[in-house]
Amino acid sequence: MKLEELDQNLLHTVSDFKDIPTGAVNIRKDGKPIYRHSSPNIEIKTGEGGGLVVEIKPGTKNETVHAPVILTQTGIDDKVFNQFIVGENADVTIIAGCGIHNDSHGRSSHEGLHEIIVKEGARLKYVEKHYGEGGGTGEKVLYPTTRIEVMKNAVVEIETVQIEGVDDTVRVTEAHIHEKGSLKVMERLMTSGRQNAVSDIKIFIEGQGGSGQILSRSVGKDNSTQVFKAALVGRNECQGHVECDSIIMGQAVIKAVPELIAEDSEAVLTHEAAIGKIAGEQLIKLMSLGLTEEQAIDTILEGFLK
Repeated sequence: MKLEELDQNLLHTVSDFKDIPTGAVNIRKDGKPIYRHSSPNIEIKTGEGGGLVVEIKPGTKNETVHAPVILTQTGIDDKVFNQFIVGENADVTIIAGCGIHNDSHGRSSHEGLHEIIVKEGARLKYVEKHYGEGGGTGEKVLYPTTRIEVMKNAVVEIETVQIEGVDDTVRVTEAHIHEKGSLKVMERLMTSGRQNAVSDIKIFIEGQGGSGQILSRSVGKDNSTQVFKAALVGRNECQGHVECDSIIMGQAVIKAVPELIAEDSEAVLTHEAAIGKIAGEQLIKLMSLGLTEEQAIDTILEGFLK
């Protein structure tokens, strides 16, 4: 299958490829699958409502599943349910994400529900990038929901990135961590103009020896708004930490709401949150090296969001 240049650019932005990679791949465009390929260890099937069921065999190592979504038609209201099952002792990466190109005045949206089950002893890195572009005034809207079960001794790392251009997003993440399981959620977000972003993360540490960590870094520019809500619930002997660090610029509004709930005397839960502007001494130092103020700001923000 040959991809058009617009498709290639969107896929490169959200999934780091232009040409279709080898291995397990599913590409969804404008509400329909346009390419699907399974590997010997990873089977991709059609699931509920035209979504995906991805089954990764136990013991699978060093393989990647690419499952990006792109929207190029204005007026699309795409909804999909995907399920990922990572077998025992597997060690894999899933790269998802959605890119929207909207050059018109209508609304384009994608609402994705991902259910992820990571079985005993498995390791998973899950990466989801969101991006919007286009010269029109039409809204680019993303509503992703991720529900995850981290089973005994499983290790999961989730990285979510909203690059730019998304007018409205509500990201919901709910996780349950079982005995000696570990989950780390890392979020990076930038809003500008009048964009609105809500991140709502709830982690329930159910099993003894479980651990959960939420790390968020965001930049709010212009008249944009951000709400970061993160709840850690410790229901056993466990450890958990929430950290939110934001840079605010212009007339933006950023609200951070960390919540800790200990339901066991052996639960150790901590949080820290900071919202502030770029430090003047940082700008002065970079400008003394020959950068303009705009270049200095861009350099600081790029480093902050890495």
